[in-house]
Amino acid sequence: MTGRAERALPFPWKSIGAWIFCFLTKSASPGAPPIPKPTFLEIARRAGVGTATVERVLNGRGGVRPETVEKVVAAARSLDYPRRLPEAHRGVIRIEVILVRPDATFFARLSRAFERIAATLDRSIAVHRTFLDEANPAAIAKRILEPEMRRAALVLAVPDHPLVSAALSKLEAENIPTVQIVTQISGTKSTYVGIDNYAAGRMAGLLMAKMQRRPGKVVAICHSQIYRVHRDRVRGFSDYLIDEGRDFEPVATLFGFDNGDRNAEQLHEAFVRWPDLAGLYNAGGANTALNEVLRRHPRGRDVFFVGHELTERSTRGLRDGTMDVVLDQAPEAQARRAIDLVLAALNLHDLPVDNPPIRFITFTAENL
Repeated sequence: MTGRAERALPFPWKSIGAWIFCFLTKSASPGAPPIPKPTFLEIARRAGVGTATVERVLNGRGGVRPETVEKVVAAARSLDYPRRLPEAHRGVIRIEVILVRPDATFFARLSRAFERIAATLDRSIAVHRTFLDEANPAAIAKRILEPEMRRAALVLAVPDHPLVSAALSKLEAENIPTVQIVTQISGTKSTYVGIDNYAAGRMAGLLMAKMQRRPGKVVAICHSQIYRVHRDRVRGFSDYLIDEGRDFEPVATLFGFDNGDRNAEQLHEAFVRWPDLAGLYNAGGANTALNEVLRRHPRGRDVFFVGHELTERSTRGLRDGTMDVVLDQAPEAQARRAIDLVLAALNLHDLPVDNPPIRFITFTAENL
């Protein structure tokens, strides 16, 4: 073996190096034709505007709406337009994200996801997070139509209200890239990113019907009716039990407004009203208060509890046995998809972005 190694021919590093050098420098050779810069027509097609508009923007002649300017500049950048862009239009491309309830664990988690994603983007793209009062739809509608910054696109997760719907419909008519996440607004057509909430509700019903050994009454609890996400989940849950869960009777939907004290009060009242309570589905937040009631109540351990969002507290509930199943809707994946769709709509990349429902993840004490 040693003799064969000694007789082996040396690897031709010099030849390979010369080949690599020639390959890398071929395009820069004196005889190579220069790469043509994109035409106004190519930029116009990508931006979805006319060539006259492109000419006005790139020559800095004004008279073009800021939103259209953003589209043209984004298209020019994506095509590697070599000329220096006018100073007035070389600013940051701003994407606004409107959320509610910064105190809620889920929205805090969603906000951090957008913050982390923003840190990975080019410095010419900024993601601004705005928190508004969910109980003030007029203020939300006003912010949709009257941003405090030059905004190229909008991502939002807000309550379903006629004022919000009207404002969002008007924004959509202006062709501003808009993405709804987590929950949807009735009467609008902008892209939705999130899980299939009706399917999540049916999954909660299926798991309860298959895993709970004691039949009886079942209640659902959620924030209220102002979020479509909760309406869809509760509908899916009730539909499954009515169709398939013969031993379980859905008797009420309770509104706790994702408030811990209110949720706890509602559950205490449910124990009094339905002594044979067998199941609880929380389609909203404030799982901690419900877990605490189940931990202390004499019949609490007999109630099968399905909730949403895996947090430190819901993890503790699963480990303690007061919570049986957690359906997590992966807010980090929702944030990433939303930003990808916006960047594609702004022509900042050419890759297609598929948008099937985000897959929710089912957790029990066994797969934490």
